[in-house]
Amino acid sequence: MDQNDSLSLFDQYLASPQGAMSPGTPVFSPMMHYGTGLTPQPVQSTDSLSTLEEEQQQATVATGQLSKTSQQATQEASDQTPQLFDSQPLTTAPVLGTTPLYPSPMTPMTPVTPMTPAMPASEIAELVPQLHNIVCTVNLGCKLDLKSIALLARNAEYNPKRFAAVIMRIREPRTTALLFSSGKMVCTGSKSEEQARLASRKYARIIQKLGFPAKFLDFKIQNMVGSCDVKFPIRLEALVLSHQQFASYEPELFPGLVYRMIKPRLVLLIFVSGKVVLTGAKVRSEIYEAFNNIYSILKGFRRTS
Repeated sequence: MDQNDSLSLFDQYLASPQGAMSPGTPVFSPMMHYGTGLTPQPVQSTDSLSTLEEEQQQATVATGQLSKTSQQATQEASDQTPQLFDSQPLTTAPVLGTTPLYPSPMTPMTPVTPMTPAMPASEIAELVPQLHNIVCTVNLGCKLDLKSIALLARNAEYNPKRFAAVIMRIREPRTTALLFSSGKMVCTGSKSEEQARLASRKYARIIQKLGFPAKFLDFKIQNMVGSCDVKFPIRLEALVLSHQQFASYEPELFPGLVYRMIKPRLVLLIFVSGKVVLTGAKVRSEIYEAFNNIYSILKGFRRTS
């Protein structure tokens, strides 16, 4: 019997009732092609399948309950955590051309300018220049014998080799007077206009008591010296560069900057520490006006570091 006859007999056997298999029974033959519907499959019972499905469902339910419990615990912990400061929800910046993932509740904040504290009244009073010296002149209207004045007066000194005038001092107001033989007198050291006039009249009365026909003529204030502190350091090099017409600064010779103001016609000495000395005024208002003018300039040259 040849090979073709054997194949036909095998096919006939498969087609016969004896060769037919019951449903679910795998049929295998070396002549079958792999992947066909008759490829042998593992046999599983229906009871085992139902048991596995039930176990999988129970495991899924337990996992869901555990996840819900952990979410609730996390939420409670976050609710109990103390807030150190007011916080706002973070938002994701949207990419150009797309819509943001979450609506942004934050609005852009406008910059807040800090308010400058009001300057106390004491500091305002300190920024007003204080008078330290007033120089005034008086004409006594008569010739004076300086040697006799120096011999008769107790509070006088005279040294013609050093200075051709009698130096006289009084305690109240604490001032000094220079008496010349021509009858002219210069009074220095007073702190106000009233003190300058009072001191000059006291010196004239002393000369009268010494036997001279002294009068009180042509009283005039020649110079007033005041000072003030601006409370901040100043860049003198930058100031002299931008005000070369009015200022001169030679730190090798003098540590202060000399500023010659045109109106009012005063001379100011400005130091790095912020101290300002004003001299050359004839009236108190000139010192105040000059300080107001220079203060606005000095604020632009404040040293920050």
